[in-house]
Amino acid sequence: MSEPTHTPASAAPSEEELMAAQAATDPLADAQAELANLKAQNTDLADQYLRAQADVQNARRRADDEIAKARKFAVEGFADSLLPVLDSLEAGLAIPNVTIEQIREGSEATLRQLKSALERNKVLAIDPPAGTKFDPHHHQAISVVPAEQEANTVVSVLQKGYQIADRVLRPALVTVTAPK
Repeated sequence: MSEPTHTPASAAPSEEELMAAQAATDPLADAQAELANLKAQNTDLADQYLRAQADVQNARRRADDEIAKARKFAVEGFADSLLPVLDSLEAGLAIPNVTIEQIREGSEATLRQLKSALERNKVLAIDPPAGTKFDPHHHQAISVVPAEQEANTVVSVLQKGYQIADRVLRPALVTVTAPK
């Protein structure tokens, strides 16, 4: 009988190859690697979230500071435009032995300054001429008088009103015609 020929089996795999093969097919190792990857992503996203929250809080704080400054100094321009009026009044009162004509002249000049300061700051008079249609948004009727004009027509202005931009500060006090 012939002796079986002994062919040497392929070389036995090394331990590293066995572990690599096992790791490639081991679901636990895959899951652990994925878990480590997800933990790293979670840490990165948490850091990004905290930075975004800090940015939002800083923006809110800056906006609040700007609003507080705007409120605090909102009348600065208006007050600045009234200072010449104050100076004129003080100068007029400081003059000894003033004549009536000088007082009147100084009062008229100061009134012009005041009107100019108000107009520069968009404070405008509401002074409707007689015959104007009554507007309850800008006028306040104090009395009603019979007249030949159309009903609810301004007859006279008892006191001027004022508005700033489009907002009425004080309506004009007017007398209007009665319905027929």
